[in-house]
Formats: sequence, C-alpha cells, structure tokens
Amino acid sequence: MHLADGVLSTSVVAVTSAVAVAGVAIGIKGIEDEDIPKISLMSATFFGVSLISIPVPPTSVHPLLCGLIGILLGRRLALAFLPALLLQALLFRHGGLTTVGANTILLAIPGYLSYLLFRHLPIKNITLRGGLVGGLSVVITVAVLVVLLAITDPRFAQGDFSVAKIVAVGHLPLVAIEGIVTGFAVRFMEKHKPDWVISGRGELADAQVQ
Repeated sequence: MHLADGVLSTSVVAVTSAVAVAGVAIGIKGIEDEDIPKISLMSATFFGVSLISIPVPPTSVHPLLCGLIGILLGRRLALAFLPALLLQALLFRHGGLTTVGANTILLAIPGYLSYLLFRHLPIKNITLRGGLVGGLSVVITVAVLVVLLAITDPRFAQGDFSVAKIVAVGHLPLVAIEGIVTGFAVRFMEKHKPDWVISGRGELADAQVQ
C-alpha cells in the first residue's frame, strides 16, 4: 500500500506533502502530555504491523490498522503516521521519501473518517461497531489510493488488469482481517484503557460509548 518514489507526479507530491504538513500542524495544536504515550504507541504499532507482508497473488498486502488508529487518535492521527512512514522509508526503503506526504494522507483520510464513523454509527455493541469501521477503513484507503494514482496517470485505472483493480482485489481479504482485529482491539481498550477510547478533551463528544 505504500507508494514508492517516482510513482506520483511532481504536482501531486507537492500538494500531498503540503496537506500532510497541515495535518501535522492540526494534530499538534492543543496537544497535551497525556496524548504523547497514546500517539507514540499507535505510531510504533503501525510501524511494526505495516512491515508484515501477506502474499495475495498476484500482489501482496500488509496490515494498516488506520481504522483503529483513527478511532483512538482522532485529528492527531497524522502525528502517528508521518514519523513511522518516514522511518520506514529511511531504514527499510518501504515507501519513498518524496511520497511520505501522500502515504500519510492515504492513511489519514480513512483514519479520520473511521473516527467519525465510530462516533456516529448507531450500533451499541462496541466490538461490532469497531469491526465494521475497521473493515470500511481498508475500503476507503484503497479508494483514496486509486484516486491518487488516477490523478497522476489515468492509465493506472484503465483496463481489465489495471493496477487499481489488482490493488483493490488484493486487499479484499484485509477487509475481514482488519475488521476482526479492530473490533476486538477497541473492545480491549474500552475495558482496560477507557480514557483512550472516550476522551474528555474534545476528541470525542460522546459522554459514553455503549
């Protein structure tokens, strides 16, 4: 899912980098000491799990957990994604330096939408709600990726065996996997670290999650 150097056009790289910087600025605004451990843990979690490669012929996929990270971090999620993506590009050449901004957006958009969906879906069972949001986050991520590729070069989305279609089909198993993992992870956090799921500092307006 990580975009490598040379895939995106210069204009797309410039715009996505600027948007990513803006996302980091939004995340930093009003940050408190209590937020840092949660952001650090989510960044380390993403760094680790996204290095796992799952072969799905003719391609391979890796876990994203942007749904879970979005649920827990809200508007601060870019602070977790950007450092992890930068370190992956520098240490393992996983992704690219010029596409760090694009890869951050690729994860931040579905992550923040996951945060909003988790807040407003009328589902009382927190495991089911988290699972549904986790699965949808993968679908949204693939959609954002296809849009970025199509903006750079329409040929990425053309033909029966286009890059976009291969990527979409390859990530179908991940929808179920991430849904299950996110559902149980949110349930675990709600039991053992409820203040991370229900924040009293404006990240979640709901007073109680059923």
